[in-house]
Amino acid sequence: MKKARFNPAILILAIFASTAGSMAQAQATRTWVSGVGDDVNPCSRTAPCKTFAGAISKTATNGEISVLDPGGYGAVTITKSITIDGSKGAGFGSILAASTNGININITDVADTRKTVILRNLSINGGGNGLKGINILAAAKVIIADSQIFGFNGSPGVGIHDTRAGGKLIVYGTEISHNLGSALLMQPTALVTAALDRVQLSANNNSGIFAGNNTRVTISDSVVAGNISHGLFADGTGIINSDNVRISNNGGTGVITTGGGTIRLSNAVVTNNGVGFSNGGTINTFTPSSNKIMGNTGANVGALTPIAQQ
Repeated sequence: MKKARFNPAILILAIFASTAGSMAQAQATRTWVSGVGDDVNPCSRTAPCKTFAGAISKTATNGEISVLDPGGYGAVTITKSITIDGSKGAGFGSILAASTNGININITDVADTRKTVILRNLSINGGGNGLKGINILAAAKVIIADSQIFGFNGSPGVGIHDTRAGGKLIVYGTEISHNLGSALLMQPTALVTAALDRVQLSANNNSGIFAGNNTRVTISDSVVAGNISHGLFADGTGIINSDNVRISNNGGTGVITTGGGTIRLSNAVVTNNGVGFSNGGTINTFTPSSNKIMGNTGANVGALTPIAQQ
């Protein structure tokens, strides 16, 4: 009878196959979280994880994390292209971020060519002392849809803070409210363009939008109301293009520019603010003007500059 001979090559192949299988399992294209899940699970639909942080390590680049049922899924740091969908209807993804940031986005991997993050149907709650709802450090594109960001009252208490060295931000169908600082604070080090549509920026202690240097913001069909300081604020090389936006009941100034900032108004309603507008840079209104600036408490500062459409 022949003895079985040990073949190292077969052992190596077996180990490789086993490792490859476990890696494939760890990096699924779609993963799931549930309020009754466990982060030791593979994050499949039948064995979901408990938190977004637990699921993200098991989700492939350009993959998606979906919510099975309503629950609190914890703060998360995103370092690769991914979609997180709170799955409104099947569930609602909540993040309670007391004393911390709700979501950090920091994609620096050169192999990740898209560098794109999509956040949908999320409730991001600072719990009264959270720091920043969404903190954007590095990414080519960030899309935020149909979400709520509120209750960030620790310092600096910002809804969305963008400090990237370039990129795009798209926000629609989203409410950012009741934060210590601004709803949207744009302070990039290189050009970031932002498009906001159907958003409500309300009851924040600072501004609805602060657009600093290297910023180009367009906001349309939206409400900027009840903020303690200002509604729309452009500073330095920051530009805000506003179309069909109601800017009302802000304690300070509805529309303000400083240091050369530019705001262009079209179909705006600026009413019941402490001051309607204060022009320390450039505030343009198209001719003939369709804006309604009325019923503000204090006297406007400076003048609007009429411009013709191209």
